[in-house]
Amino acid sequence: MVEYYVLAAWLVWIVPLAGSLLVPLFTRLGSRARDYFAILPPLLSALLATSMVPELVSGTVTDYQVSWFSGITAGVLIDPLSVIISIAVSWVSFLIMVYSLDYMREEGGEGLTRYWFFMNFFIGSMLLIVLSDNLLQLFFGWEGVGLCSYALIGYYYRDEKDKWVGREGDVVAGVPHAYSPTHAGLKAFITTRLGDVFTLASIFIIFYASGTFNFHNLAANTSWALYLHQRGLLLPTMLLILGGAFGKSAQFPFQEWLPDAMAGPTPVSALIHAATMVKAGVFLVARMAPIFFLLDFPEVKVFFVFLALIGGVTALLAAAQGVVNKEIKKVLAYSTVSQIGYMMLALGVAGLTPSFIAAYSAGIFQLLAHMMFKAGLFMAAGVVIHMAGSFSMDGMGGLRKAARRTFIVFMILALALAGVPPLSGFFSKDAIFASMLTAPASSAVYVVYLLSSVTAVLTAFYSLRMVGLTFFGEPREQRHEEAGLRQFLPYAALAGGTIGVGVIAPLFEDALNGSLANSLNSFGLSLKAELFSISPFAIATSLTVMAAGLLLAYPFYITRTRSASSFVGTGVLKSVHSILWDRLYINAFLYRVFVYPTIYVAQALDAIVEQPFFQEANFGVFRGSVVVSAVGDWLDRHVVDGFMVGTGGAFAFFSRLIRKLQSGNAESYLFGIVLGLSIILILLLRFVGVI
Repeated sequence: MVEYYVLAAWLVWIVPLAGSLLVPLFTRLGSRARDYFAILPPLLSALLATSMVPELVSGTVTDYQVSWFSGITAGVLIDPLSVIISIAVSWVSFLIMVYSLDYMREEGGEGLTRYWFFMNFFIGSMLLIVLSDNLLQLFFGWEGVGLCSYALIGYYYRDEKDKWVGREGDVVAGVPHAYSPTHAGLKAFITTRLGDVFTLASIFIIFYASGTFNFHNLAANTSWALYLHQRGLLLPTMLLILGGAFGKSAQFPFQEWLPDAMAGPTPVSALIHAATMVKAGVFLVARMAPIFFLLDFPEVKVFFVFLALIGGVTALLAAAQGVVNKEIKKVLAYSTVSQIGYMMLALGVAGLTPSFIAAYSAGIFQLLAHMMFKAGLFMAAGVVIHMAGSFSMDGMGGLRKAARRTFIVFMILALALAGVPPLSGFFSKDAIFASMLTAPASSAVYVVYLLSSVTAVLTAFYSLRMVGLTFFGEPREQRHEEAGLRQFLPYAALAGGTIGVGVIAPLFEDALNGSLANSLNSFGLSLKAELFSISPFAIATSLTVMAAGLLLAYPFYITRTRSASSFVGTGVLKSVHSILWDRLYINAFLYRVFVYPTIYVAQALDAIVEQPFFQEANFGVFRGSVVVSAVGDWLDRHVVDGFMVGTGGAFAFFSRLIRKLQSGNAESYLFGIVLGLSIILILLLRFVGVI
C-alpha cells in the first residue's frame, strides 16, 4: 500500500498540471468561475506539500519508483531538500496567483484563460523538477518551465509600445536596447534552450557511463565517474550540466535574457524570479553538488572553484547594472541575477570547505529568503507601476503618502534585500560570508569573498535608491489608487515571513542544517548538522558592507541633499555610469557576435539556396502538379464521366424495354411463361442430346 506522503508527493506537481488543462473548461462557466478555479490548484498543491512536514521533521528519505519504459523508472524523491523547496515554491506561487486576480483585471483581462493555463503549468513543471528522483524526469519539468516562460514573457504578443522594456531610442554599438514582449520571450527561450543543450548532453553522457538517471543510484555506485575520468570526460561532463543551470538562472554569460523578461506581466516576473525558472538552475546544482562532492578526483575541485567564481562574477556584474537602471522591474531583475549568483557562489564554496553542509545550507537559506522578499518586491512594484502609470522610477516619486501600506511593506522587503538585521536577508548573506571563512585559504576564496563584499555594498545602495526614487521626493501625478486589500495581503504576508524568519534565524538555520544533513547523508555523505554560531569577522563584514551601501545612497535618494546626476556627470564616474547603462556591452556583444551573424547567414542562405533552388523546385513541383491535375480533370470529364454516362444510358434503354413487358395482362404473362418454357425445353433436348 502506498503511503499517504508518497501519494501527496505525486499530487503536489500533478494537481497544477491537471489544473492547467481544466482552466479552459471553466471558461464556459464565466470569467469569475475560471479565475477562482485557477488559483485552486496551487492552493491544493501547497496544502499537499505542507502535509509532508512530518516526513521533514523525522528526516525520512523516500525514493518511490514506478516502472516507466525500457527498464527506466519514474519516481518522486521525498527528502528534506525537496519537501522544503516544494513547500516554499507552492505557497509563494499561490500568493502570486491570488495577487493576479485583481492585478490582471486591471491590466484589461484579455487572454486570461491563456494566462491562467500557463501559470498553473509553470508551477506544476517547477514542482516536477523539485520532486523528481532522476535526471530524465527532471528534464521534462525543466523544459516545461522553459516553454511557460516563453509564453508568459511574450504574453502581450501584440507588442504595444507601452509594453516594451528599455528606453526607446537606446542603441549600443548599433544594437537597440528596447525590446518588444515577443522579442523578449523569444530571447529567453533561445538563450535558455542553448544552455539546455549542454545539460542534456551531460545527462546522456552520465547515463551512457552509468546506465541510470536516478540520483541515489549515481551516488551509490560512482564507477561511472571513474569511467569518465579515465577518458578525460569527467570535468567536461560536470561543467556541461552547468550549461542549463546557468541558462535558467541567468548566470554569466547567459544573464542578458532576464532583464528583458520584464516585458511580461508583473505577476509573471514575480513567479519567474521568486518561485520558478531561475530557482530551477540553483536546484539542479544543489541536487547534483553532493554527488560530485563524493567523487575523489582532482576535477571536482576545479568544478566547485569554477561554480563559485562564476557566481561571484555574476553577482557583481548584475549588482553594478542595478545601480544605474531606472526601470523598477529591471532593477529587481538585475537584483535577482545578482542574488542567484550568491546562491551559486555558496554551493561552489561548499565543495571547497571541509564543512560542506554549512555552505550548502547557506545557499539554500539564501534561496528561501530571496524567494520571499523578491516575490513581495515584484508584487509591490506592480502596484506602484499601476499607480504611476510608468515602469520608470523617474515617473514615480513621492508615493509614500498615497501608498502608505505598500511603502511600509516595500521598505521592509528592500531592507531585507539590502541585508539589514534582523531581517532574513541579513542572516542568509551572513551565513554565506561565514561559510567562506571556513574554506582553506586560497586565491579563489579570497577573490570570491571580495566579489561578495563589493556586491553587498552595491546591493544595499540600489535597494535604498529604489525606495528613494519610488517613494520619496516630489509627488507625481497618479493614475490609480493604491491596491485593494486582496492584492495587498499576498505581499504583506511575504513581508511578515521575511521578518519572522529573521527573528528566528538561529533556530531556522539549525533546523535547516539538520534537515539538509539528512538529505545529503542519504547520498552517502557523512555530515553532522552544524549549530548556529556567530562568526565575528563575517558579522563585521555583513554589517560594514550593508552600512556602506545605505550611507552612500541615503543623501542622494532619501534626503536629496546631493544630486546623483551631478555626482556622476563628469570624469571617471561618468564613463563608468555610461558603461553600466550600456549593460557593460555584454548584450551588444552577444547580438553582434551571435544573433546578427546568425540572421545574416540565414538571409544569405535564403538568397543563395532557398530562393534559387528550393523556391524554384517548389514552383516546379507546383507547375507539374497543375499539369497533372489538368490531365486528370480531362480524363475525369471525358473518359470517366463518359463511361459512367454511357453505362447509365444503356441501363436506362434496357429498363425502358423491360418496362414495356410489364403490361398488367394475365394472358400475356401466361403466354410469355409458356414460350419461355418451350424454348428451355428445346434447348435441353438439343444440347443434352435427346434429339
